[in-house]
Amino acid sequence: MLYDKVFFEDREIEDERLELTDAGSLYFLGANVTFRRCTLVLKVPAKNLIFDEGARFIDCTFEVKQELKNHQQWVFASLKGCRFKGRLSGCDFGHWPSYSERAGHGSIEDCDFSEARLDGCRIMGCDPATLRFPKWPCFTFLDPIGRAPELNGVEWPGGFRPILVEGPYREPPATRAITFYAPALARRRKTTEAAFRAAVERFDGIVY
Repeated sequence: MLYDKVFFEDREIEDERLELTDAGSLYFLGANVTFRRCTLVLKVPAKNLIFDEGARFIDCTFEVKQELKNHQQWVFASLKGCRFKGRLSGCDFGHWPSYSERAGHGSIEDCDFSEARLDGCRIMGCDPATLRFPKWPCFTFLDPIGRAPELNGVEWPGGFRPILVEGPYREPPATRAITFYAPALARRRKTTEAAFRAAVERFDGIVY
């Protein structure tokens, strides 16, 4: 399939509504582009949405109209004061230079995920205290690496291990927070949302 290529680069875009919704297009955001107070409507797979390290988003709103899955390229962008709406799974945000050289330019602060549904999404290398996370049925582990012994020291529903700190699928040391969506997690683990709610309520330091 031949894609149309749409480039946003080397300029500042203010107060615009941008529809990134054509599955036949590749959207390149960067390099050296600043979006300010824009609304970006996303309705394409992750492979169609390409960020560069020069992309900056300030006070923008992201309206995710179809579930955005496994989009790690958020860590290439600088996000400040942004709001997210819609479903995101397996996405990473923040500062993660060990992921790639380009990811050394990423950051996230003062952003609001309260209207989003996050599942398996991580905040890397940035302070999650500046962020607003979605409430139950989402729940967020704060400082998961530091609290791994405590969190992994009890039995969770369906054999779930909150934080993997060894092996090929371990969480990177830069992980500062990770959010799950209880209904989807319960389906994967063949258990119930209520079982996860009871488990979460045993701990401090979990946002739900």
